[in-house]
Amino acid sequence: MTFRIVTVIVAACAAALSAFPVVGQTAAPEKTDISIAVGGKTFMIYLPLSVTERLGYFKEAGLNVRIEEVNSGTKSAQALVGGSVDATAGSFDHTIQLQAKGQIITSVVLMGRYPGIVFGLVGSQTAQYQGPQDLKGMKIGVTAPGSQTNLMVNYIMSKAGLKPNDASFIGVGGPASAVAAARQGAIDALSHADPAITQLELSGELKPIYDTRSKAGTEAVFGGEYPSSVLYVLPSFIASYPNTTQALVAAIVRGLQWMEHASPEDIAKLMPKEYYMGNRDLYVAIIDRSKAMFSPDGRVSKAGAENALKVLSAFDPAVAGAKIDLDLTYTDRFVAKAIAAH
Repeated sequence: MTFRIVTVIVAACAAALSAFPVVGQTAAPEKTDISIAVGGKTFMIYLPLSVTERLGYFKEAGLNVRIEEVNSGTKSAQALVGGSVDATAGSFDHTIQLQAKGQIITSVVLMGRYPGIVFGLVGSQTAQYQGPQDLKGMKIGVTAPGSQTNLMVNYIMSKAGLKPNDASFIGVGGPASAVAAARQGAIDALSHADPAITQLELSGELKPIYDTRSKAGTEAVFGGEYPSSVLYVLPSFIASYPNTTQALVAAIVRGLQWMEHASPEDIAKLMPKEYYMGNRDLYVAIIDRSKAMFSPDGRVSKAGAENALKVLSAFDPAVAGAKIDLDLTYTDRFVAKAIAAH
């Protein structure tokens, strides 16, 4: 795709985003049946989506939401672009990476203010590791190639002068298969999210090296703010269904506000038993360790978006070579309206 064509696409999407009205939460949704793709519903980084669903906030906003699980964040982005779903719960990174390829997608509400990803060592590598330069030649487990778990390691390696192909990245999928890969010796290191990380950490099978479940850990890896899980849609969806977009955002903001004041026990009680992985106490501990990473209000900060672009440009040639309009990667106007309504 030529730069001229990409520029035309960006300009058209900018016009669409600026044209739609911002509506109040009480306005009736134009479209009530909504499908949302997510690359792993039980991942802690997507917990606000499940909380909002379980509390009935989508229904109270006049929506019938169907959450569809796919194999990875990459697949969930493809589902949106391909038109098989209306929205996706995925990584903010996708809004930048897809724009570099000429496809605009826009985040409308932030769920994870920190990535929530932990990179750790397993097996004999724990004793031998001295620094990120030692990642060369390792077999590193990630949720899927191209996922945010993969991208974080790419950035860590780039700061040590390594290239992505200096290590072997192995897609290990969701929590259960990630734990199995670590225990079976199929990987030397793991970049993943809870619930798998805390399970391996508490059993002594994983030694965390980088932990982005907190502000300090996120800044240590990325050098500043780094938005993580968001709900994103196509600009055409926003233009066609502004009331529906507002209803989706308002429901998730309510979920985030509930989580801000709920205890880990309260949140665990809300979730179905299959989320516990057979150990309810462990699940409560996982929520406790992860709770700080959830956004209290759903806003994406300009500084966070700028830092994400800086990080991705460090190792992704497509992003580095593109002219990215960050104003098209997110909008907080629906969040602002949702907050004002409460």
